[in-house]
Amino acid sequence: MNKYTKYTVIIRSELKKVSTFEKIESTKRYFPHGIICIGATASDIKTIIANFHSNNSHLSADEVLCITEEVLKNSKYSEEVMVAYGLINKFVKKNYDDELLLRFEYWLENYSTNWALVDDLCIKTIYNFLFARPHLIEKTQHWSVSKVSWCRRASNVVWVKFIKRKMGKSIYYLDKNLVFQNCDILLRDEDEFVQKSVGWILKVTSLQYDEDVMNYILKNHKSMERSTIRFAIEKFAVETRQEILSLT
Repeated sequence: MNKYTKYTVIIRSELKKVSTFEKIESTKRYFPHGIICIGATASDIKTIIANFHSNNSHLSADEVLCITEEVLKNSKYSEEVMVAYGLINKFVKKNYDDELLLRFEYWLENYSTNWALVDDLCIKTIYNFLFARPHLIEKTQHWSVSKVSWCRRASNVVWVKFIKRKMGKSIYYLDKNLVFQNCDILLRDEDEFVQKSVGWILKVTSLQYDEDVMNYILKNHKSMERSTIRFAIEKFAVETRQEILSLT
């Protein structure tokens, strides 16, 4: 036991206070392959994180990161992991060094056990971290060859908000070729949630490069799951969607 262990007890206690059978059953509906949950909503988790910071304003960014690590190591429920990820959100833009990206990769491979944890970490915490360090955005590409499917999913999800992103007075554009390279690697991935991430990244990329995405799908449709294609072409005109689906 160390000085941070007490915070893991507090966080689990706060989650148990808001837990109900109805919330547990409602959460399970979104995870057909099973989930170990305590029964807390996204709103509950947001409140618990806010209260944590309000009650522990004396803690430094590094101390909160240590608490996050401690919670992750001792987590039993999915919601505990989500709280742990959320604890550092307010700090990642202006604190920590570039090496935190390696920790994110470790968390994805060892603590992210469902799509919601992957997406929450990528869309909130890692997004804020990378927004302040755009030179690291492309450094996540090797996640696509991870042995852990959740990390492979993250290789796409972490980019969905960076296809085109205003940063201060300039606009950041993710190299579209990197997106297509990632998709090439993952097109035949057997994990359904990795497949969904391929559809997702292609869909958001189509908002900026619709012709390129259409050509990519036409070139690779024989290697793509129909559900992946459906997701990828959601933003296309009805006639275009029908044309592409007729090929599959």
